[in-house]
Amino acid sequence: MPSELPADSVGLVSPQTAHFDQPLMLACGRELPAYDLVYETYGQLNSARSNAVLICHALSGHHHAAGYHSLDERKPGWWDSAIGPGKPIDTNKFFVVCLNNIGGCNGSTGPTSINPATGKLYGGDFPVLNVIDWVHSQARLADLLGIDVWAAVIGGSLGGMQAMQWSITYPERLQHAVVIASAPKLSAQNIAFNEVARQAILSDPDYHGGQFYSHDTIPKRGLMLARMVGHITYLSDAAMGSKFGRELKTDKLNYDFHSVEFQVESYLRYQGEEFSGRFDANTYVLMTKALDYYDPAAAYEDNLSQALAQAKADFLVVSFTTDWRFSPARSREIVDALLDAKKNVSYLEVDAPQGHDAFLMPIPRYFTALRGYLNRIEL
Repeated sequence: MPSELPADSVGLVSPQTAHFDQPLMLACGRELPAYDLVYETYGQLNSARSNAVLICHALSGHHHAAGYHSLDERKPGWWDSAIGPGKPIDTNKFFVVCLNNIGGCNGSTGPTSINPATGKLYGGDFPVLNVIDWVHSQARLADLLGIDVWAAVIGGSLGGMQAMQWSITYPERLQHAVVIASAPKLSAQNIAFNEVARQAILSDPDYHGGQFYSHDTIPKRGLMLARMVGHITYLSDAAMGSKFGRELKTDKLNYDFHSVEFQVESYLRYQGEEFSGRFDANTYVLMTKALDYYDPAAAYEDNLSQALAQAKADFLVVSFTTDWRFSPARSREIVDALLDAKKNVSYLEVDAPQGHDAFLMPIPRYFTALRGYLNRIEL
């Protein structure tokens, strides 16, 4: 933590909790009788309530997107490089809202919440979620905040899917959709990666059918493996090569199966260990399933152009050359469908070596384009 807050930081921020008593019917056919959403805001809502921007988080994200919770916090929010005074998502201009989605493990109602029907933690009994469920809950938060229309809904990866779904489900309620490093639906390969990650968790003896809380344990091995698999797909071969190469952690090879010999092995184990201590296994399973299920074209005769024809927003779509999890070809599918539906769309393909994780990084060309697009929004 720096001794002084940077001038372009939103500063010290506090999460807020919104409680909703109105039941939420979910796509799976089950209902949440009541729920909480934890969120943060940055900047000021103008008198016309026309400058609000919604940030949708990706798989392991949460509400803390920018600023610091305390002067002791080591790192700022997960997208602090993009949100703040003078930054691409400029809080001198916009009122920015970011929430932890239902099913999350950072304060919003999820597997670690009490199931009112049983008086016990939901655990593995929490309902299966779909992206549209999050969009409906976000719309209710917008109602609570007095926001009729978002100036923009912005998201990367799974967040980009939410931005797309907003444009389809609530076309009158957003002016711009910014879809970054995303896809109109997962490929078979992506579903396969998610299934391997889920099976690592579900087959862990400490998972206990998702009720591990009452056993005073966590499926740590499964969650570590799931994160390791995921992390491999978030980085490009070039990024891994430049970061680790074949560098050894030890002075010599040990010729056994248990030693951590290569730097990349050490890195993956560290990432898995750190993640297993802060993220809920049931939430990971829920989030990956929501990714798998996302397919907005399914309700429109499998025609993405028909689905996006509902939209009234303008679009910015961004992809990254070395992102093989959500490749530029998948972004171009979205762009082609938008053009076919006669929508206004700007597209940027950024030459970046970082892989899927590039959407979180302050790459100059990417941030220049994002800033330029958002600066043109008339409030």
